[in-house]
Amino acid sequence: MRAGAESNGTAGHAAPPPQYSLYRDDCLEWMERRAENSVQACVTDPPYGLKEYTDEEKRKLRKGRGGVWRIPPSFDGCERSPVPRFTVLTDADRKELQRFFVDFAVRAFRVLVPGGHLMIATNPLLSHLVYVPLIEAGFEKRGEIIRLVQTLRGGDRPKNAHEEFTQVTVMPRSAWEPWGLFRKPCEGRVQDNLRKWGTGGLQRISSDSPFADVIHSSPTRPQEREFAPHPSLKPQAFMRQIVRASLPLGVGVVLDPFMGAGSTVAAAVAVGYASIGIERDPEFFRVAQNAIPHLARLHVPITIVPATSRQCR
Repeated sequence: MRAGAESNGTAGHAAPPPQYSLYRDDCLEWMERRAENSVQACVTDPPYGLKEYTDEEKRKLRKGRGGVWRIPPSFDGCERSPVPRFTVLTDADRKELQRFFVDFAVRAFRVLVPGGHLMIATNPLLSHLVYVPLIEAGFEKRGEIIRLVQTLRGGDRPKNAHEEFTQVTVMPRSAWEPWGLFRKPCEGRVQDNLRKWGTGGLQRISSDSPFADVIHSSPTRPQEREFAPHPSLKPQAFMRQIVRASLPLGVGVVLDPFMGAGSTVAAAVAVGYASIGIERDPEFFRVAQNAIPHLARLHVPITIVPATSRQCR
């Protein structure tokens, strides 16, 4: 849908509540129309391989037929979420993915204010196809945020030869998810940029503890998936930490161009930030509209390991 469908949310906080706007739109077109230097941070979880969220693959996913999605069998009565298989991507798929992020990077750079941070989820197999376009668009790579989470992905034995090669694992079992951390260059010194734009750094955990680049994260809780049935839903315990850090002074607007079920926007509501979510898929958009107030109201225990408490080796 070309014209944005807007929804202002008010749930989750006493007056005055943080405001959020949701648009059912193509994010590239939306950012093209958006005013330059009008967003203070971007926190987003895009389609890692792009192909998994094409109309054809989404139809297969919703019918339980798989395609690029692996539909895990139930185990001990527990239904596991589908996971995309990035090893099946062709060279043409990878080139298309990189072309897409070239277009995304240019538009994201334009709408972010100087010193604004972009935090973008990716996958260890594909992160270079995301990071290089961002750097070429002018972003400074400031590192990676490592989400430590034990999953059941990876670690498989050779297909149809597992009995012959019992000691071989095809790839490491995944235990981490990289989030690229990028910054639009500041105007002058960081302190000058903070005074003018309110950006340039990340908000500390406390006056004694800086924001750290390794975050221990449990898988998304079943309660959150009930509110927001989306195959790539990230947990509020993790999202609230990185969203809070994205605005160093706690002032500004957080943009999520790939909203999905609304976990970024819900985290922004929970920490008191204004936000914007964009989602092209009409079904996911409806899920986000309904889920955001519920996710934002959830009590989420967050365990933070301050850098000052870690032992030096």
